[in-house]
Amino acid sequence: MSRFQGRNLRIGRCSESGRAYLITTVTLDRKPIFLDFCAARTLIKILREEQIREKALTLAFVVMPDHLHWLMQLHGSDALQRVVGRVKSISARRLNGCIWQAGFYDHAVRHEEDLVGLARYVVANPVRAGLVQSARDYPHWDAIWL
Repeated sequence: MSRFQGRNLRIGRCSESGRAYLITTVTLDRKPIFLDFCAARTLIKILREEQIREKALTLAFVVMPDHLHWLMQLHGSDALQRVVGRVKSISARRLNGCIWQAGFYDHAVRHEEDLVGLARYVVANPVRAGLVQSARDYPHWDAIWL
């Protein structure tokens, strides 16, 4: 993704504490960094640290080989861009390198949308990608409802 396109992802972005967001971010050049079990678990630990810091409540996530889907609820005064940027920055430092493409895609979940349905969509990603037959067989996901 070029820098120009990354900047375009910010157009219309808002941050609202208490709102749920579906975040998608991809690795640089779509390298399958998270095929490595330890790298994937490192990213998951960082997502959990954001919850401990009370910056984001993780509702569901899946770490795919070359991207992350994160359904989260924003908490506190930090902007969405700051929370996602912190996750990407910390994971890059812990994994020793520039691992992420610039920017991220976010979808502000409307109140009428089905959060459990979105969580199911997120965790079913490895099945749709043909990595496993059942989400139960994929080790890098979680959801508070499932």
